[in-house]
Amino acid sequence: EAVKFRQGETGIVFKDIFISQVKKLNPFLTEDLAQDIYNNLLKIPPKIEGNLILWEYLKGLKTVFIPSEKREKNVKIIEPDDIDKNIFQVTEEFTFANGIKKIRADIVFFINGVPLILVETKAAHKIDGLNEALEQIKRYHKDCPEFFSFLQIYGITHLINFYYSASWNTSLKALFCWKEEMGKDFEMAVKTFFERKKILKLILDCILFTKKDDEIRKVILRNHQIRAVDKILERTGTDKKRGLVWHTQGSGKTYTMIVVAQKLIKNPIFESPTVIMLVDRNELESQLFGNVLSTGTKPIVAKSKEHLKSLLKDDVRGLIISMIHKFEGMPQDINKRNNIFVLVDEAHRTTGGILGNYLMGALPNATFIGFTGTPIDKTLYGKGTFVTFGKDDPPKGYLDKYNIEESIEDGTTVPLHYSLAPNELLVDRATLEREFLELAEAQGISDVEELNKILDKAVNLKNFLKSSDRIEKVSKYISDHFKNYVEPMGYKAFVVAVDREGCALYKKELDKYLPPDYSKVVYSPFYNDLPELQKYHLSEEEEKRVRKAFTNPKELPKILIVTEKLLTGFDAPVLYCMYLDKPMRDHVLLQAIARVNRPYEDEEGRKKPCGFVLDFVGIFENLEKALSFDSKDIEGVVRDINFLKERFADFMKRAREDYLNLLTNLTETKKVEKILEYFLDEEKRHNFYKFFKELSDMYEVISPDEFLRGYFEDFDTIVRMYKILREAYEPKILIEKEFTKKVINLV
Repeated sequence: EAVKFRQGETGIVFKDIFISQVKKLNPFLTEDLAQDIYNNLLKIPPKIEGNLILWEYLKGLKTVFIPSEKREKNVKIIEPDDIDKNIFQVTEEFTFANGIKKIRADIVFFINGVPLILVETKAAHKIDGLNEALEQIKRYHKDCPEFFSFLQIYGITHLINFYYSASWNTSLKALFCWKEEMGKDFEMAVKTFFERKKILKLILDCILFTKKDDEIRKVILRNHQIRAVDKILERTGTDKKRGLVWHTQGSGKTYTMIVVAQKLIKNPIFESPTVIMLVDRNELESQLFGNVLSTGTKPIVAKSKEHLKSLLKDDVRGLIISMIHKFEGMPQDINKRNNIFVLVDEAHRTTGGILGNYLMGALPNATFIGFTGTPIDKTLYGKGTFVTFGKDDPPKGYLDKYNIEESIEDGTTVPLHYSLAPNELLVDRATLEREFLELAEAQGISDVEELNKILDKAVNLKNFLKSSDRIEKVSKYISDHFKNYVEPMGYKAFVVAVDREGCALYKKELDKYLPPDYSKVVYSPFYNDLPELQKYHLSEEEEKRVRKAFTNPKELPKILIVTEKLLTGFDAPVLYCMYLDKPMRDHVLLQAIARVNRPYEDEEGRKKPCGFVLDFVGIFENLEKALSFDSKDIEGVVRDINFLKERFADFMKRAREDYLNLLTNLTETKKVEKILEYFLDEEKRHNFYKFFKELSDMYEVISPDEFLRGYFEDFDTIVRMYKILREAYEPKILIEKEFTKKVINLV
């Protein structure tokens, strides 16, 4: 029946249903105009740009010229406000052919005759079911992009959990598990996901097309982002005027803010509101502008304090993007409207003190929603950010919360591990305590600039950190560590120096041990810099090039030497290791180490197992002092590498008891026979594969380390067992893709 509706296997849209629905939803359309829209859909390019065009049709952003009225009118192909006006259909075993290739999708969902969602299902007992389903999705994109220019979402499932992603994203990190209170079991999860109102909301409100480095990318919101959007929109319709959202670093706050802004602007209840998105960094301002462009809402960027002042005074409506600093000196009560909504990024930092007072005073009746990537520290309970944003949500003041542990569990971020450098390279503990950790003004520190002012007074501390003898030893240690631990994994690193002079000193020394093009210094240039600092000044264009190249695993540089720039708001998933040689604490420390917590997978599908911090200061010796937050809020934020070693030891104990014992007193040939016989049972193989994956990830992080010496032979045997099983029972799988890079070297 579905094949008939789309006029054969080369068809995509249910033609008659689509034309009939478009005419019903747009009574001003003639048969010919409806037919034209259908023809235009079939002409959209088979790539992500075409997918964006289709999504713009779904959003009602596309227009058609009406000759009788001599004007363009927006066209609806979906009716979001009256669900029953739409036709929802589903078909299975959907075969599509483009004349060269053919695909057969398990389940395809249509709305008003347009295919919008595809689901691949695998049986629960399938050992590698999810990966197999994802490989199929990749192949579908490659073989039949014409079909995927229509599809907005795909799902994959092994009948245990339901995973979803935006089409034109085929990496594992872009695949999210659907979790809802109601969805306690698989059936309920699927029913809540495909509930008609919800699925329309997901397609129309929770997808974003963003631009990064002139390349279009597609994003779909995760559960925690959707939940926060709902709570914020609920709050804005009440007499409560404040809200604080803590979503841990790297969990997509910016996209949440954009969707909220879009929904507020489009909501007729608010009668043409003004939404102000406030950031505290130049680069965030331009990044945000690029991300907002695809939403159908053209933002205005406030160019200066005067420009912002005139926008507010002239009562401009729509979306305004500004840096918080442009509110300095803003007149009291410049705009008293109550349909002004202010979304503040990094609220704990941007609205403290004078700037916050100017902001609140200028817009007395506005609604303020603060976003933060770090929890509020203990020193600020009952004051500061909690008073500004959290007074309507006692006792802790969060309207919505997504903590570090949750984000690691969901795969939104990767776990972090740290190790202390050898004692002789660490800062003297008494000096560190006296000149930094025990200072009252250093507690709750939330901004790198504030941190720098404190460190400028820490004369002994800075002199020690930058002493030539130490810089030389630390540089040698970093270069050896990078060559042995980080480079073999295919990842990149940051060196965080105490100040700009420290950056220059590290660059000079590192060049003695590593090729000079391996590293680049990135810091703000000052006009009166001495020649040794001027040497590393980058033009805006050159800095942009360096940043872009760093995010690409195949390009140089491999190491960035920084002190302030790029420690917030810079996302480079390939960044794995941070060599920390700058005293930090609280928010600044959390934000800095979050640079290495972004998930990443290479072209072969290998995933970054964790992020790693090598501490040359000694900050992590007393984490409780360095991070003055509720222990519940930062549970699991960063763990000692020894924790991983203990876990590895436990796994190897299990390996000996459960697997290696099978091979006792057997010849090589008999060992292979025994392995193949024992793992004939699919479930046993499945459990072993899971066990091996976790074990090899730990090996990848720990190796090379003398700790492994006692486990080497047994680990090697486990690797060979895995290889034998994969080659015997899954011969089509390329084994090298399965191994981490250090395990490949071992093999």
